[in-house]
Amino acid sequence: MHLLRHVDLARIFFVDIETVPGHASHAELPGPHHALWEQFCTQRHAKELAEGQTHAELFARGGLYAEFGKVVCISVGFFRPLKDDTLEFRTKSFAGHDEPAVLRGFGQFLQRYAPYGPARYAKLETAGPDGYFLCAHNGREFDYGYLGRRLLIGGLGLPPMLDVAGHRPWDLPHLLDTMDFWKFGDSKGHITLPLLAGVFGIPSPKTDLDGARVGHTYWVEKDLARIVAYCEQDVVATARVYLHYAGQQALWPAVQLTHTPWPGAAPGPAVLRIA
Repeated sequence: MHLLRHVDLARIFFVDIETVPGHASHAELPGPHHALWEQFCTQRHAKELAEGQTHAELFARGGLYAEFGKVVCISVGFFRPLKDDTLEFRTKSFAGHDEPAVLRGFGQFLQRYAPYGPARYAKLETAGPDGYFLCAHNGREFDYGYLGRRLLIGGLGLPPMLDVAGHRPWDLPHLLDTMDFWKFGDSKGHITLPLLAGVFGIPSPKTDLDGARVGHTYWVEKDLARIVAYCEQDVVATARVYLHYAGQQALWPAVQLTHTPWPGAAPGPAVLRIA
């Protein structure tokens, strides 16, 4: 793809997030939030309500919305050149029950990297030609905005790469999106990551979980470690899809995968920071 000609592979952070409803059930919502959720559902899920679903049942989808969900895992992957001229792909995760700690750890990591943006994109003051990129599947419609909103809700600072509110999409070349690339200008060109990986001959990342079961896995099964593993699989698949877009898929067989184990879902904050 010609639009990726300026992108340095070693300057991309591949990102995926896993989100769940902010509370285990609708009944556990704080009092004032019950009315807010009902108002929200009336606008967003009018069809489902008309079909007989209740506000309590629809809260299982609360993790889709930053106003009512929370982030429990942020996985990051990045390529690094090795001395033998091959590549390493490293995956690490920020995850835990304490969402502010998860977001703070990721934000502190991202704070060190200015976004890519040559002079013609000067409206984003923090951008520069030697900056870095984020890449996610459906990141422009979900991951990037969700992270920014949850950071604001938590009273945390926005790192420059996510401090993009008010800017037009074409003024943000550092925000790469493997779904957006697939559209080729077609507004109906939505595609799931497993399908996109499949048509490129890449193993599906959805071998254990899928997005619809993450909330149940977190709140009922209490298996955050399983969610972390699932999130990191998505990051690897996204990176491999990106290589196809860039015409560099032949690099992958020689790539050395390096995984930093997540310490486990201990009670309270459990965050793995990138050194």
